[in-house]
Amino acid sequence: MSEVRVGTRELKNKLSEYIRRVKKGQTIIVTERGNVVAELVPPRQTIEERIWGMVDAGLADWSGEKMKPHVPRIINNSGEQISDLILEDRR
Repeated sequence: MSEVRVGTRELKNKLSEYIRRVKKGQTIIVTERGNVVAELVPPRQTIEERIWGMVDAGLADWSGEKMKPHVPRIINNSGEQISDLILEDRR
């Protein structure tokens, strides 16, 4: 949505109105003597909400189960540090 600039005095006097606007998705830029001092932004969606949004849009499949942790595909069993292997490969 859009953003609105508002001075601190007006924000203080009409706080409830501006909070309602933020709840609807609008960003409020708070200024003091013309300088930006704060931004009031709507809260971000949780990851779960974003995933369900993708599921609803047909962009993903998810059963709602907790996801398994990432397992690296390459495992270094040589006993050497990866940085040493890279340096050796560059020679």
